[in-house]
Amino acid sequence: MALQIQFSSLKNLCFRWIRFLSTCSAPELPPCDFIPKKHKTKLSRFEIEQIHRINLNPCLKTWYKKPVMLTQGYMQYVWDDSGNRYLDMFGGILTTSIGHCHPRLVETIQQQSTKIWHTSSLYLTEEIHDFAIKLANHFPEPLRCLFICNSGSEANDIAITMSRLYTGAFDIIALRNGYHGSTLSTMPLCSIGVWKFPLPTSFGFHHVTCPDPYRGRVGGRFCRDSLIQTNRHCNCIDADHCQAADYYIEDLQTVMDTVLPKKFAAMFAESIQGVGGVVQYPKQYIKRAYDLVKQRNGLMVMDEVQTGFGRTGTNFWEFQSHGIMPDIVTMAKGIGNGFPMAAVITTAEIAQTLTIGSYFNTFGGNPLASAIGSTVLDVIDDDNLQMRSHNLGNRLLKKLAKIRDDYNGEIVGDVRGKGLMIGMEMMLHGKPMPKDHMDQIIEDCKDMGLIVGRGGPLASVFRIAPPMCINEDDVDFTAEVIRRSIEKYCDRQAKQNF
Repeated sequence: MALQIQFSSLKNLCFRWIRFLSTCSAPELPPCDFIPKKHKTKLSRFEIEQIHRINLNPCLKTWYKKPVMLTQGYMQYVWDDSGNRYLDMFGGILTTSIGHCHPRLVETIQQQSTKIWHTSSLYLTEEIHDFAIKLANHFPEPLRCLFICNSGSEANDIAITMSRLYTGAFDIIALRNGYHGSTLSTMPLCSIGVWKFPLPTSFGFHHVTCPDPYRGRVGGRFCRDSLIQTNRHCNCIDADHCQAADYYIEDLQTVMDTVLPKKFAAMFAESIQGVGGVVQYPKQYIKRAYDLVKQRNGLMVMDEVQTGFGRTGTNFWEFQSHGIMPDIVTMAKGIGNGFPMAAVITTAEIAQTLTIGSYFNTFGGNPLASAIGSTVLDVIDDDNLQMRSHNLGNRLLKKLAKIRDDYNGEIVGDVRGKGLMIGMEMMLHGKPMPKDHMDQIIEDCKDMGLIVGRGGPLASVFRIAPPMCINEDDVDFTAEVIRRSIEKYCDRQAKQNF
C-alpha cells in the first residue's frame, strides 16, 4: 500500500514537471512603440546601493531579491537600468492614474515651468482657480469648497481638524483594517498593526469590526457590490437583503452605544479599503453606517485617496456607489499622476471652521501643481478613462476568478474589486499565504515582466491598480503571468513535499 502511495506521488510529480516544462517560456509582453532613452549612469549600482544603505532611512525598503532600478517610464510601461521593460500594474501604488510621462502632462509641465512654478495662495493665480472649478465640478452639490495640499495623510489630518471644530466633539470612529496615512495625527485612524508605532496617539479614536465578506466573521457570495463574489457560503436568503450588513451594523451600533459619548465628531471610511487588501463591504453597510452617524449629528468622511478619479469604473468617486452624500471627502494619489498633490472637499459651512484660527499651506495649490491636476482631469475625461477602467477591470476580474476556480479556492482564496482596483487574496492550507511564499510569486511575476503590488494585514493579497491607459493585451498578459507564476509556485511546493 505504501509503495502504491509513493508511486502515485511520483506520477503526480512527473505530470506537474511536464506541465512546468511546457509552460516555462514566459508570456510575451504586449508590443510598445516607445523607445526609451539609453540609460547614462551618473552613479554605479554599487554606489546607489551603498547610499541607500547609509544615507536613506532604513524604513525605506525595496522589493525583490535584486531590487529593480527604474530609469524610464512611458504610459503603462517602465524600464530598468538594464533596458528590461515591465508592465506596471501597480501604478506607483495606485498613483499613476493616466500613465507614466503622459505626453499631454509632459507638455503641461514644460509650459508651466517657463511661466511660474511656485507662489503661495497669498497671491491670485489663474492655475489654482482653473483647477479648483474643474475638480469641484466633478462632485455633487453641496461639496464645493476645496483645500489643496500635498499628501493623503495631510488631507485626512485636515479632515480630522474640520470635523472636530465643526461638531465641537472629539471622538472619531474608523474601521479595522483601514489605512488613512502615517503621520502622528492620522496613524490612530489606521487599524493595521504593521503601520502603527508604540506611541500614545490613539486617544479619542475608536475602531469597529471590518465588514469583510470573505474573511470576516459573517459574509458570503451574495454580499458584495462586485462583479465577482466570494465563494464562501452565504446565509443571506437572496441578494436583496444582506445579513452580513445586519451583523456589522449591529457591531457599529454597539460601539456607539457603549464606547462613544452621545456626541462624536466623525466616522472615517475608505470607499474600498486599499492597503488593507482591496476589501469591499457588504451591500448597504456604508449607507446604514452613514444613517447612524447622522442620527448622532456626526460627520461622514470618505477617503477617496485610492478609489477616486474614475478608477473603480462605475462612478468618478466610489462613495457614489454607496448612495451617500459625505460631509467631507479626501483625495490624493491619482490626483497628480505621481506629482505630490492632495485635496479635501467639503461644504462651505464646514470649510468655514478653518477660519477660526490661522491655517496655511505653503505648497498646496501652487501653479505647477494646479496645472498638473487640471491636465490630469482633462485626460481622464477626454480619454474616457473611467469607462476604460470599468471595461478592462471586468475583463481582468473574470480572468482572475477563472484562475481562482481552477484551483478550487485553495491557492487563490478570493478575487474582488471594481474597475482597475483589484485584489487577489492568496491562501495556503486554509490560512493567508505567508509573506515569504507571496514573495516567490511576486518575484516570478517580475521576472516575466509584470509588476504587481501586495497588501492586507498579513501581506497576502495581490493588489492590481495600473495606470488607467492599459489595453486588452495588457489585461491578458497580466492574467497569464499570474497564472504561470502560481503554477511555478505549486510545482515548487510539490517538489519540496515529495
